[in-house]
Amino acid sequence: MKQNIHPSYKEVAVTCSCGNSFATKSTLGKDTLNIEVCSVCHPFYSGKQRLVDSAGRVDKFRQKFGAFAARTAK
Repeated sequence: MKQNIHPSYKEVAVTCSCGNSFATKSTLGKDTLNIEVCSVCHPFYSGKQRLVDSAGRVDKFRQKFGAFAARTAK
């Protein structure tokens, strides 16, 4: 096996947007990693649905196609 070609495998502190933090090992060059969803806040694991709409896309969609949905529902 060739020497000095593999990245270093070290411990990294992971912080989720929900506030949960834990440690894991990674080849990432930084000592910290920020994520949006973890096993504590993910709907599959927590059983709670959370809608993440950072750009207002859901409201924009409802404004654009809301009248169409109301006509077809009758």
